[in-house]
Amino acid sequence: MSIKHCEQHKDCERQRLYRRCCAAIFGILILLLLIALIVWLVLRPTKPRFYLNDLTVVCLNVTTGGSYASGYSYSFLTVTMQATIAARNGNERVGIYYDRADVYAEYKGLRITVPTSLPPVYQGHPDLTVWSPFLSGNNVQLPPYLAVSITQDETAGYLLVTIRVDGWIRYKAGAFITGHYHLRVRCPALLIVNDGRGSYGSNSGGGNGYFRFQRAAACVVDV
Repeated sequence: MSIKHCEQHKDCERQRLYRRCCAAIFGILILLLLIALIVWLVLRPTKPRFYLNDLTVVCLNVTTGGSYASGYSYSFLTVTMQATIAARNGNERVGIYYDRADVYAEYKGLRITVPTSLPPVYQGHPDLTVWSPFLSGNNVQLPPYLAVSITQDETAGYLLVTIRVDGWIRYKAGAFITGHYHLRVRCPALLIVNDGRGSYGSNSGGGNGYFRFQRAAACVVDV
């Protein structure tokens, strides 16, 4: 046998060994994915349910700061509120890890409070978890159209804000724990201003009970 033929034979052996290793690794990956799919289909984890049970407004004040060069005035919003949020795990055999979650308030797409972190928690089945974080924003600059809008809403007697939860969760079934899933929660909160009289009436100018949360509201959950 010539030296050239031996070298070709060794190259062929290496190629066959390489193909077998790749096939074995690919087969193991397919098997793991199949097992994960079967577990997922059998357990069928569902999204947690979120509810906004209460929203207490401690302070919500709009002040005028000055004017742009174009002549439009700009305003600042200072707000402090406490939200009571409940989450229920409706799965019968699956637990949920809330590894990270931030809560903040929005008004017509503008974030008006800084994110407040919720403590990590494991939620069994069918457990209910309640959080009551304080949300605050100091001197949040409002675009001119939003400054006008929030004043008009307050005058009309009804103010709609949105409480949002943004975080990451994992599902647990026995010893099997999934990877992270992005949790997005949107809770509409209708506030009645001065019992619907708005800026008119004996309680004008704010104070205790000036903003009143109407009722518990179900939230839109996306995972």
